[in-house]
Amino acid sequence: MKKVYFKTFGCRTNQFDTQVMMSKLKDFELTQNEDEADIIMVNSCTVTNGADSSVRAYINGRGRSNPNAKVILAGCGSHSKGESLFADKKVFGVIGHSEKEKINTILKYEKPFYQIGDLEHIDSTIVEEFIGKSRAFIKIQEGCDFRCSYCIIPSVRGDARSHREENILKQIAKLASNGFGEFILTGTNVGSYGQKEGTSMAKLLKKISMIRGVRRIRIGSLEPIQIDDEFKEILTEPWMAKQLHIALQHTSDKMLKLMNRRNDFKRDLELLLEIADKGYALGTDFIVGHPGEDEEVWQEAMERIKLLPLTHIHAFSYSKRDNTPSATMKPEIKGNIAKERHRELTALIKAKNYDFRVANSKNLEVLIEQGKAGIYYGYDQYYNRIEVNSKEDLTSNWIFIENAEVKGDKNVAIYK
Repeated sequence: MKKVYFKTFGCRTNQFDTQVMMSKLKDFELTQNEDEADIIMVNSCTVTNGADSSVRAYINGRGRSNPNAKVILAGCGSHSKGESLFADKKVFGVIGHSEKEKINTILKYEKPFYQIGDLEHIDSTIVEEFIGKSRAFIKIQEGCDFRCSYCIIPSVRGDARSHREENILKQIAKLASNGFGEFILTGTNVGSYGQKEGTSMAKLLKKISMIRGVRRIRIGSLEPIQIDDEFKEILTEPWMAKQLHIALQHTSDKMLKLMNRRNDFKRDLELLLEIADKGYALGTDFIVGHPGEDEEVWQEAMERIKLLPLTHIHAFSYSKRDNTPSATMKPEIKGNIAKERHRELTALIKAKNYDFRVANSKNLEVLIEQGKAGIYYGYDQYYNRIEVNSKEDLTSNWIFIENAEVKGDKNVAIYK
């Protein structure tokens, strides 16, 4: 039986898609050793130039260390770079998002193939197990109707479309019965769930919370305008993870307009302060170095960042993507300036996170994900990493920490 190795790049949505493909393999054997694989599935990311480069470097490396393996490209990169990689014979095959559920048949192909499919597909697979995971990722929607100036994702994931509620609940019930207690809802634009079907994220969350075995629910990145009164009402529920990731992308109204965003700083500040008052840790996405971000704009942005109750950040330097409005905007920001701004921003949020952990170091509910030799790691309800010393194996267990010691980039505790 031929062996298949999966290499996943990028977001939680890709992690879920990999699990879908794994669950469909009937005539192949999974392997965790890429050097012994007959087939290497690369589930790619294309959100930035850096992501594209990482995927290409990995493919080139596999060609040298395991030249006999067939490399097949999947994921968002198949829609943006798949054609060129296939033409250059860097990969044996390319499959689009709509083809991943056919993987068991596709991997039997003897001749090179380019099977890109369409951008309207919705998965129907019920994933019953997450290989090598203690938390389960649940994809609830696909695609995005936003058209932010810098973003290539709608062109590689398609317009927003929601998975069937029945399938989402069935999948979570199966996973809960298999011992999973924490569920992370993911998608391209998670907060758009149900808008075209007359339902909402809040309604879905309430139904998920009633499934036996569900202990904690986390949500992927939300847009500020998607957090309405109905959603705010469930923020005090005990099954909600006390951390939200709200994608602001910037704090300068000038930049938000250039980016074709739907949020503005005044409302963002009001929203985040309101949610922080309920005891939540708050993360965001932030793009530095987008065209037009001059020094005056940057200084204003940093002063505004200081006002926000942020504890986590996914900051990245602007990456020009072909066929997006931002790609033609001027003036461009030099790479060294963007790099320094990235450093300045992340250092500020790191300090904010430390202060938050000092104030929230007691009564932590932790799901241990991995560890060995008496040292285990997991995340608390605020999505802060914690290192736990214990004589017993805590892997995949839920534990309570009465009081953690706060250190630089993590909390530390002894579990007896």
